[in-house]
Amino acid sequence: MANENSSTLTDWGFFFAALILTILLLIFLTEWFWLGLPFLLTFFVRGMRWM
Repeated sequence: MANENSSTLTDWGFFFAALILTILLLIFLTEWFWLGLPFLLTFFVRGMRWM
């Protein structure tokens, strides 16, 4: 059980890092922001434990 919680916590950490990266890309490099979307959505799904 502790291993699952730390895994989920890690996934949420990666999600928030990807969120910050995607927001920064949207602000500064608008044409490249879509590169962060796969990471953002993947770690969101893993954080919600849907995958």
